[in-house]
Amino acid sequence: MPLVGFFIGDVVLLVLGGAALAWGRQRRGSDAVYGATLVLSLVAFVAALAHLLGASGTAETLVLPLGLPWSGAHFRIDALSAFFLAVVDFGAAAASLYAIGYGRHEHEPLRVLPFFPVFLAGMNLVLIADDAFTFLLAWEFMSLASWALVMAHHREAGNLRAGLVYVTMASAGTFALLLAFGLLAGTDGDFTFAAIRAHGPTPVVAAVVLGLVLFGTGSKAGLVPLHVWLPLAHPAAPSHVSALMSGVMTKVAIYGFMRVTFDLLGTPSWWWGIPVLITGATTAVIGVLFALVQSDLKRVLAYSTIENIGVIFVALGLALAFLGNGFTAAAALAMTAALFHVLNHSLFKNLLFFGAGAVLTATGSRDLGRMGGLLNRMPATGLFVLIGCAAISALPPLNGFVSEWLVFQAILLSPALWSWALKLLIPAVGAMLALAAALAGACFVRAYGIAFLGRPRGPEASDAREVDRWSLTAMGVLAVLCLLTGIFPGVVIDALAPIVQAAIGAAMPSQSAIAWLSIAPIAESRSSYNGLLVFFFIVSSALLAAYAIHRFASAAIRRAPAWDCGFPEADPITQYSAESFSQPVRRVFGNFAFRARERVEMPPPGDLRPARFEVTLVDLAWEMLYAPLIGVVGRVADVLNRVQFLTIRQYLSLVFAALVFLLLVLASWG
Repeated sequence: MPLVGFFIGDVVLLVLGGAALAWGRQRRGSDAVYGATLVLSLVAFVAALAHLLGASGTAETLVLPLGLPWSGAHFRIDALSAFFLAVVDFGAAAASLYAIGYGRHEHEPLRVLPFFPVFLAGMNLVLIADDAFTFLLAWEFMSLASWALVMAHHREAGNLRAGLVYVTMASAGTFALLLAFGLLAGTDGDFTFAAIRAHGPTPVVAAVVLGLVLFGTGSKAGLVPLHVWLPLAHPAAPSHVSALMSGVMTKVAIYGFMRVTFDLLGTPSWWWGIPVLITGATTAVIGVLFALVQSDLKRVLAYSTIENIGVIFVALGLALAFLGNGFTAAAALAMTAALFHVLNHSLFKNLLFFGAGAVLTATGSRDLGRMGGLLNRMPATGLFVLIGCAAISALPPLNGFVSEWLVFQAILLSPALWSWALKLLIPAVGAMLALAAALAGACFVRAYGIAFLGRPRGPEASDAREVDRWSLTAMGVLAVLCLLTGIFPGVVIDALAPIVQAAIGAAMPSQSAIAWLSIAPIAESRSSYNGLLVFFFIVSSALLAAYAIHRFASAAIRRAPAWDCGFPEADPITQYSAESFSQPVRRVFGNFAFRARERVEMPPPGDLRPARFEVTLVDLAWEMLYAPLIGVVGRVADVLNRVQFLTIRQYLSLVFAALVFLLLVLASWG
C-alpha cells in the first residue's frame, strides 16, 4: 500500500531529524542529511504522482492505534492529497538538492539540519491526515519546525521579531482551525473526516466554519490582513527553507482550505465565493504593491508570494461561486486554474528563492542597492532567474501565463450567473487581477534589472562569482519545468482532471484530444491557446531577426562606447536605483496602500551637509489591526500582573468566586 509507504517515509524523516544532531558535527554531515531527504522526497514524489495519474476515484485509508484513545489516528490518500503530496515532495527534493551546495556555507548547521527533515515530515503528515486531531497535530508540528528554521539565524537583526510574529500568527490560525473542526464534529464528538462528511452542517454552522477556515488557513498562506508574518519570516530563514515556506508550505494551507470547503462542508451555497473572492483580490493587489517598493530581494519574493496566493484564492472563490450556482463546467475550469497555479507557483517561486540564495552567497547581501551587473559574473544563475521572473510575470510561453489565463477565462463566464452580487463583483475582481498582473511584470523587471543588469553598485557585486553546481542543477531543473509546463499545459490539465472531478463532479474537456497540443478551456470555437506554437514563434522570430541584422545590416562586429543616458560620468550612482524605479508607482498608490511618506533634505548652497532622501512605508494591516491589539494586550497584562502580589486570603476569595460562577453556569446550562 502506498499510504503505508508514505507513513513509513515520514517516520524515517523524523528519525533523520534526530540523527542530524550527530551528523551535523561531521565535515560532510549536511551533505548526508540533505542527500537522504533528497532520496526520500523523490521516492515520495514518484509514489504520489503514480497514485494521481492512476487514480480512479478510489482512496486508500489506514488506521493506527495512536492519537485519541477512542478513535486512533486515521490516514487517507486520494486524488487531492496525492496532488499536493507531489507538489510538496518535489519542492522538498529540489530544496534538498540545492541545499547540498548551499548548506556548506551555513555557519551554524546544527540550527538547521535537525529541523529540516522534521519540517518535511510535518507537511506530509498534514496531507495524509484523515481526522481532525491528527490534522491539527501535524499542522502544529509543521508550524513549530518551520519556526525553529526561521530562528536559525536568530542573532541577525530583526529575526527574533520575525520568529515571534510568525509563531503568534501560527498559533492564532491553529486555534481557528480547532474551533472549525469542533463545530464540524458537532455534539457526537467524532473527529474523523468520514464522520464529518456523513452529517453535513447547518447553513449557520457552515458559514461560521467557512470564516474560521479562511482565517486559519489564510494566516498560514499569507492572505491579507493575515500576511504580516510572511515578509518577516521568509527573509529570516535560510534560502532553501524560504523556498519551502513560500513555494510549498503555503500550498499545504491551500490544501487545508480546499479539504474543508470542497469536501467536508458539502455542497456550497451561492454566496460562499464572495468573501473568498474579495479576500483573494485584495491580497493579490496589496501583495504586488508592497513587492514593488521593497529593496530587500527576499522581501520582494515574499510579498510576491502574497500576490500569487491571492490569485489562487480568487480562482477557488470562482469555483465556489460557480458550484453554488450549479455551473459545474465553469467551476471545473476555475478549480483547474487554481490547482495549475499551485503547481506553477511552487516551481517558479522555488526557482526565484534559489536564485536569491545564490545572489546572497555570491555577494553576501540581499540589498538591491548593492547589486548590479551580476549577469556578467553569474551567467547561469542570471539565465535561470530570468526564466523565473518571466514565468512569475505570466509571460508566454512559460507556465505562469497558462494558469492566469485560465483564471481570466473563468472570469469571462461570470455573466451567466443569476446572482447580481456575483455579476458585479467578479468583473471588479478581474480588473484587480489585471492590475496585479501588470504590476507583477513591472516588479520583476525592476528586480531583475537592478540586480543583474547595468554596472555593479558596490564591491559585493563586483567580486561576485558563480555558485556551486548543486545549486545550479536545482535551478536548471526548475527552469526547464517552467518552460515545459508552459509549452505542454494540456498534459497538466488532464492530470488534474481526477481531482477536479472528485471535488466538483465535473472536469474540463480532455485536452489530449485537441490537435496540435492546443488547449481549450471551454470550446475551440471560443478560446484556445497553443504554448508550443507560441514558443516556436518566439524562437523563430528571434533567430530570424538576429540573422537579418547580421546578414543585411553589417557583416562585421562594431564596437562603440555604451550609451551614457546623458551622463558622461561613468559612475554606477547615475544608474536607476530600486527606489527610483518604483517611485511613480509609490506616488500613485502610496497614499491608500502603504501611506508612503517622502522626506527630502536639500542643504542650501555652501552647506557641506549631504542631501538626504527618506521614504517611510507603513503596513496598514499592522498599524490598524495588530498594533492596537498589541497595546490592549500589554495594558491587560499590566493589570493582570498585579494578581501575582495578592495575599493568600485574596487568592482563596478568587478561587471561591470562580467556583460559584462555574456552578451557576452549569446550573443554567442544565
